[in-house]
Amino acid sequence: MIAPALTGPQYLKEGFRLIFTPGLRRFVILPLAINLLLFVALISYAVHGFSSWVETFMPSLPSWLSFLEYLLWPLFVLLVLVIIFFTFTTLASIVGAPVNGLLSEKVEVVIRGQDDFPPFSWTELMAMVPRTLGREMRKLAYFLPRALGLLILSFIPVLNIAAAPLWILLGIWMMAVQYIDYPADNHKMSWGDMLAWLREKRWQSLGFGGIVYLGLLVPLLNLLVMPAAVAGATVFWVRERDRAALAAVNAAGSAPVASE
Repeated sequence: MIAPALTGPQYLKEGFRLIFTPGLRRFVILPLAINLLLFVALISYAVHGFSSWVETFMPSLPSWLSFLEYLLWPLFVLLVLVIIFFTFTTLASIVGAPVNGLLSEKVEVVIRGQDDFPPFSWTELMAMVPRTLGREMRKLAYFLPRALGLLILSFIPVLNIAAAPLWILLGIWMMAVQYIDYPADNHKMSWGDMLAWLREKRWQSLGFGGIVYLGLLVPLLNLLVMPAAVAGATVFWVRERDRAALAAVNAAGSAPVASE
């Protein structure tokens, strides 16, 4: 179990290497720009909203409680980090879904060593919008009931002790689902079949999802983690599928031939 789990971080490392290769950089610039704009917009909105709230709330307090302003800002920063992790990753995944699908497609061309590397095409990107956005809605439909169940569990005494590790485990699993779905969707694999395939590769999937989850928690680094995760997930998909196909061929070749 340990060895398969350790392959996950390796796939993300290869994803980082791939997004800086000359043939793929142009497909990274667009999702990176989208992520950066979203990140700056969310931070600006949060800071402006909190500043307005402090300016409204603090004058109503006695002067001897003015020190609370210095306590509120650190708490605000911590809260913003948590909220932005979930909001930013969700919004960036939905808005950037067509671009991420296209990036995954181009990464597969590179790692398979194909010479006819296709140029960027706005027509191709627009054609992917309905399918990829529909898939993102399917991910939300998968995530929300589980998140709601954990939210309810969080308010039940005694049982809520298990809520925190289960939230983390759900986040890690969703990172694997989120990014490995891009190459799966490009190959027209159904949602159910994709989940079944991930469960077969449970430890590799959790290892990959875990390292992506950690990377997305780091502000600014998370801007690069997203395209790297798309590339790494595509490497994951190609390697694991090819390995399984080769194993099947070898098993068929070594099977005894029935005598007449």
